[in-house]
Parts: sequence; C-alpha cells; structure tokens
Amino acid sequence: MSAPLEVWLRGPLAGVPPLLQPVAHALLQARDELNEALHDFSPALLNERPAGVASVGFHLQHLAGVLNRLLTYARGEALSESQFADFHAEVPPLPIAPDTVQQLVARFNQEVDAALQQLKATPETSLTEGRGVGRAQVPSTVIGILTHAAEHTTRHLGQLLVTAKWVRSLA
Repeated sequence: MSAPLEVWLRGPLAGVPPLLQPVAHALLQARDELNEALHDFSPALLNERPAGVASVGFHLQHLAGVLNRLLTYARGEALSESQFADFHAEVPPLPIAPDTVQQLVARFNQEVDAALQQLKATPETSLTEGRGVGRAQVPSTVIGILTHAAEHTTRHLGQLLVTAKWVRSLA
C-alpha cells in the first residue's frame, strides 16, 4: 500500500477560497505530521532540551498559541487577556501530567480547525486589507498574516519533529 498523498496534492478543500488553499493545505499537513509524530510521545520528554534547543513542549504550546494570536490579528482584533496569559505560559518548563501530550496535541488540532473555519469565512476581496500586528500594530495585510501563520506553523513543526526524534533517541 502506498503512502497517502501530501495534503496539497489531495485537491481543493471544500469551502476554502482558492487563494487561501495553500494556507489550509499547510496547516492540515502540519496537523497530520504532528499527530503522527507525537502519537506515543512520552510526557517525560516534553521539557528535554538537548544542546539547548527549544523543547518539544515549548513548540507544542507555541504552535497552538501563535496560530490563535495570528488569526486574531487577521480578523482585525486585539488580543484578549487570556491570549496574553497563554503567551506568557509558553515559557518552559511545562508542568507534566500523564495526558499533557494528548492535551497539547488536541489544543493544536482545535486551533487548526478554528483556522480552517476562519479561512472559509474570509472573503478573497479582504485579503489585501491592512491589519496591525502586535501591540505596536506593525502593518500587514490579511493575506500576509494568514500566510505567515502557515509558514510559522511549518517552521516550528520542523523544529518539533527533529527535537522529538532527538530526545527519543536519548531516552
């Protein structure tokens, strides 16, 4: 049996505007790879930082948190107090429980689902509208923020995958 095609080769996603298909594909690919890689990942390894690299736990928290924050900016909204609290909670080490990995993976999956719903609700005519990012309201656009959300997710996923493999090899 052959491996399934990567998400971007599986065809368009229903309801997602054509110009936002690459963003949706990248987020779904990241979700597939993260879920597969962390299926049986030990919570005891979440805070490990071989050679000082960021831990798997940090990346897991950050992936969900930053996706949530970027989508907020893309909607033209300010961050809430709970989003700021989540941001400050990304600082390692994580408190560890037997289900911490599953909880963090589930949160990321929920953020991807929310992103897909937002992409479906984003009119292509709004993609070049200006948006401010962060407290400084650095100028961007809706498509700039959504593209960065996909790019940032894949960057941290790659780091997470390498670190997860590394810490498993040391255990």
